[in-house]
Amino acid sequence: MNFNLSQIPERTAQPRQNGLTMIMDKGLSISEAENLMSVGSSHIDIVKLGFGTAFVTPNLRQKIEIYQKAGMAVYFGGTLFEAFLIRNEFEGYIAMMKDYGIKHVEVSDGSITIPHAEKCGYIEKLTKFGTVLSEVGSKDAAHIIPPYKWIELMRAELEAGSTYVIAEAREAGTVGIYRGSGEVREGLVQEILTQIPTEKIIWEAPQKDQQLYFLELIGCNVNLGNIAPTEIIPLEAMRIGLRGDTFHLYLDNKN
Repeated sequence: MNFNLSQIPERTAQPRQNGLTMIMDKGLSISEAENLMSVGSSHIDIVKLGFGTAFVTPNLRQKIEIYQKAGMAVYFGGTLFEAFLIRNEFEGYIAMMKDYGIKHVEVSDGSITIPHAEKCGYIEKLTKFGTVLSEVGSKDAAHIIPPYKWIELMRAELEAGSTYVIAEAREAGTVGIYRGSGEVREGLVQEILTQIPTEKIIWEAPQKDQQLYFLELIGCNVNLGNIAPTEIIPLEAMRIGLRGDTFHLYLDNKN
């Protein structure tokens, strides 16, 4: 930090196991990636190259190297994994990960239907090649998954080898753990937390009100994902009570 200030909650230190911030890069240029690292590397833990953008991103290898040299974990969006899978090119996906030096991988089934036992099988296989993050929830707003099923799926995927489970929201924050308006499905979230350790969940929370909800519910070291690159500094300030929304959250030792 740049100067001393009392009553600031303690953030976990990098490399973090919890308190993670995952950003979504939907097509930043090389210079934009460099600029992002110059201001955000101490606050970012994971960079997701959103959905299938890696396939069409110019200078992809160079950009990945920029992130990795800054200490970032980098992975391809789950939609790209699904695109390989539906074409029966799973081994090609593994080869592509190795070629680009990618050590983190997202396993998702938001766009295609994969029998859950088969999905867990992919998770187990991919643990041999890197850290697995598996996404739970559908990108289809009409597909409502009951809380007990979320818990069942998350638990099974952690047991299969996922280091983290990601609660689906899409980049807009309008499906999965959220209603179409972006409002949090509070009952769902709170029921999940009765069974799944909070440090094992990355909550996709692209909207400020969603980030605030989880900060108030879980604390400054909640894992948050799908954060826009331009929101890294504002989010970190909000995490520690230096934004109006959380200004009083930690004063007088209030937690």
